[in-house]
Amino acid sequence: MFSKDIGIDLGTASILVYVAGKGIVLQEPSVVALHKDTGKLLKVGTEASEMLGKTPGNIVAIRPLREGVISDYDMTEKMLKEFIRKVTSFRLFKPRIIICVPSGITEVEERAVIDAGIQAGARRVYLIEEPVAAAIGAGIDIAKPDGHMIVDIGGGTSDIAVISLSGIVESTSIKIAGDQFDEAIVKYIRRKHNVLIGDRTAEELKMKIGCVFPRPEETSMEIRGRCLMTGLPRVFTVTSSEMIEAFEEPATRILEAIHGVLERTPPELVADIATNGIVMTGGGSLLWGFDKLIESHTGIETHVADDAISCVALGTGKSLEWVNEMQDGTINLSRRKQMN
Repeated sequence: MFSKDIGIDLGTASILVYVAGKGIVLQEPSVVALHKDTGKLLKVGTEASEMLGKTPGNIVAIRPLREGVISDYDMTEKMLKEFIRKVTSFRLFKPRIIICVPSGITEVEERAVIDAGIQAGARRVYLIEEPVAAAIGAGIDIAKPDGHMIVDIGGGTSDIAVISLSGIVESTSIKIAGDQFDEAIVKYIRRKHNVLIGDRTAEELKMKIGCVFPRPEETSMEIRGRCLMTGLPRVFTVTSSEMIEAFEEPATRILEAIHGVLERTPPELVADIATNGIVMTGGGSLLWGFDKLIESHTGIETHVADDAISCVALGTGKSLEWVNEMQDGTINLSRRKQMN
């Protein structure tokens, strides 16, 4: 086989690329930097990410994916092309690519992902739903008649699904995830401290002291921002209990979505989930205490999968083994079967 098949976790915050036989070979932020006047692509991934919020007037750094779907088609295509070029050493044969998508994706959004993949150099493009890929990546045997609940919290969307017999029985996809947690911090700091901070500072706060459940010991972090009263720089301290306050709304929305999926799930599968527990994947699941929060609200044992950030990419990669059985264009989107 001259061309290695590729699995791509096309995330709002970062892109992970899995090459058959090699594993995950690339993990970079989904950011592109381009020249405003010429439209020329300057940087992609990590180098472009470092430019966010710091570019002069003639250069713009953007994230072409928003809330789990393509918001800037041309930029997504250029970004994919660049990443595919990085991981394929020679171009004799075009690779077949499986791309991961949120479970709530519309047909129009689906088409855009397929077209972007083809334009970026794929011979064939297949899609797999994020919760299915996350379950495979977390080591769950999805083929059995046994109910498993996956909560995948990414950068742009949170996908909650109940999986049994290789298909999604019940699911929901909400546009509340890592980005919304960052926004919640920015709004909270502005409201409570009258200080404006940037997205990167908010993300740093989230990763270092962020929590949705009380920590055993209070932690704090010193940050810098611009005082809205004076317009001058200001240094102040934020505590982990303030983070719980800041995150209350997005965390509650995710809890409500989990509750909603459980309510619609057949009782036999709910009994399975009570036994098997809830598995969390995605970068957002690493927010301190999220598993404890879900467990305290549902009464179901919840744990974060090993290597939670890579689960979706690993699952997409493993599904390359079945690529010969897949229908062109899309995967066995289980909800389609239910609709027909």
